[in-house]
Amino acid sequence: MKLITVETLQGERYEELGVVTGSTIQSKNMFSDLGQGLKSIVGGELKSYTGMMERAREQATQRMVDQAVRLGADAVIGIRYTTSAIMAQAAEVLVYGTAIKYR
Repeated sequence: MKLITVETLQGERYEELGVVTGSTIQSKNMFSDLGQGLKSIVGGELKSYTGMMERAREQATQRMVDQAVRLGADAVIGIRYTTSAIMAQAAEVLVYGTAIKYR
């Protein structure tokens, strides 16, 4: 499955199958969150959170791809990611794009 960030493909013939999405909500456990809170006092990368968000993006992307496959898509174009805080210790990652079928 091709994943493409541009809105249209010049010189390609394809049919748009519709919008596909994938999302996940992730949180850290209380003990990890406490350790990251202490780290934020002295500064530096919060590696535990970085890893959590990388895994969340991968999971959300896979869910979007799965939805595109169910539609019979060859690719997803116009891919965009967004995040939002659900609560103090949880974040949502949402990915969306347009599923297409090459002609």
